[in-house]
Amino acid sequence: MNDITYTTEEVAKLLKVSKLTVYDLIKKGELPAYRVGKQMRIDALDLEQYKSNTKNDGLSRQSISNDVTMGVIPPNSALDPTSGVAQSQRTLVITGQDLSLDLLARHLEKMAPTYRSLRSHDGSLDSLISMYRGQSDIVSSHLLDGDSGEYNIPYVTKILAGHSYMVVNLLQRIAGLYVRKGNPHNLQEWSDLSKPGITLINREKGSGARVLLDEQLRIHGIDRNLIKGYVQEETGHMGVAGRVSAGTADVGVGIQNAVSLFNEVEFIPLIKERYDLIVLKKPQNIEWIAQLLQILRSSEFRQELLSIQGYDLSLTGQVLYET
Repeated sequence: MNDITYTTEEVAKLLKVSKLTVYDLIKKGELPAYRVGKQMRIDALDLEQYKSNTKNDGLSRQSISNDVTMGVIPPNSALDPTSGVAQSQRTLVITGQDLSLDLLARHLEKMAPTYRSLRSHDGSLDSLISMYRGQSDIVSSHLLDGDSGEYNIPYVTKILAGHSYMVVNLLQRIAGLYVRKGNPHNLQEWSDLSKPGITLINREKGSGARVLLDEQLRIHGIDRNLIKGYVQEETGHMGVAGRVSAGTADVGVGIQNAVSLFNEVEFIPLIKERYDLIVLKKPQNIEWIAQLLQILRSSEFRQELLSIQGYDLSLTGQVLYET
């Protein structure tokens, strides 16, 4: 068991909880973890120790000592007795799947070395719910409200009612349809999804792409139950593009820059979506929120974003809504 390690997804399955719950345990210092590249790893022994601790109604002094030894809690750091987390280092959970978020995490750690960034790749709707539950710090969202044509804010105001928060733009990008090379079914607009004989590959529930598709089907009066493949799901834009490239689906919804690796996939642009960040305005967050805004408005960060095809930065760093 000494050499066995798990990903956060594997730990979630073993404990029969959501991945966000695992991130919350790591964030609180209850489950030791370390980073390998862009992913977190949990040793099997630490997982067993956590399970043993919970049976005894909390962390034991020995488990905290183990965290210090393993480097999860820095030695000689002050501990918050209510959470067991080192006050000298705080974890920021950043949700979403876009490449820009990896760049943002790196810049945050560079500007604020006392913060450690953890990446959660959950969809927009699940991310907002995780923020409501106190499980994430920086939420990314691209949720279209079909009635108003507005992105994100109609959802944020409902889900985070009673909280003080800020919505700031990260970027804008083009979303549309992935089709096979040559577009054999001549799919040009949302209403074409009602054509007979096409097979769709969908995104997972809670993702911004899934909400975009459902809103467009509703607006155009298309019965989702009549679309072959609607119940078939892939996680991430790359997964959807891969299914279209392999020929197991004719069409899927995604963003422009995800198709560059697939020679057999073409992109039909249909809508410019606003990709925003949401943060809670708590006293303990004020310092890193100021640093976040500084990064978003910096020329260095913007230059890195411009190196990725398909981003519109005309609103980047603008506070769009604030309570």
